[in-house]
Amino acid sequence: MTQALQQPNPAIVPAKITLDQYHRMVEVGIWEDCRVELLNGVVVEMSPEGTPHAHRSTTAGEYLRGILGTQVQIREGHPITIPASGSEPEPDIAIVQRLGEEYALHHPYPENIFWIIEYSNTTLKKDLEVKSRVYAAAGIVEYWVVNLQKNELVVMRDISDGMYQSQTILTTGTIESLAFPEVAIEISQILV
Repeated sequence: MTQALQQPNPAIVPAKITLDQYHRMVEVGIWEDCRVELLNGVVVEMSPEGTPHAHRSTTAGEYLRGILGTQVQIREGHPITIPASGSEPEPDIAIVQRLGEEYALHHPYPENIFWIIEYSNTTLKKDLEVKSRVYAAAGIVEYWVVNLQKNELVVMRDISDGMYQSQTILTTGTIESLAFPEVAIEISQILV
């Protein structure tokens, strides 16, 4: 019996690109018909946004505008730039400093971000693992994930060694963000 030589499958390694390369691709319209984001130098396809996802993130964004007022800018589904990791994710909600026309020159950097909220159903693993590491390594002190499967809020804080060390799951009551401890945020308004 002759045994065929079996060649191991070579590992598939994605080609990494820089933020500058990604920005040039965006400018010339390469990603025009695609929903993508850049994570750790790799272009990653984003899942289509379902109805509950779109409704809840929009409603929560309106609520946060109402209670935080002009102290912040609420950006919904727009990029943030994380130069250190070569990432440009598009979080559902980014609560950022009001820098006016400066955002015509660049997306918010980690130092401009108070906290981020992602609404997650089919991408829960990516949001809780990959994105949490990207955000923590960038020094974004607070990251919230709304788990649409269980209707719960996962709050990540306390960065050490590039990872969030505390993770709290909430379904009722209020929470205060680290940046605005004087503002009680109703969990029900984030979960809507």
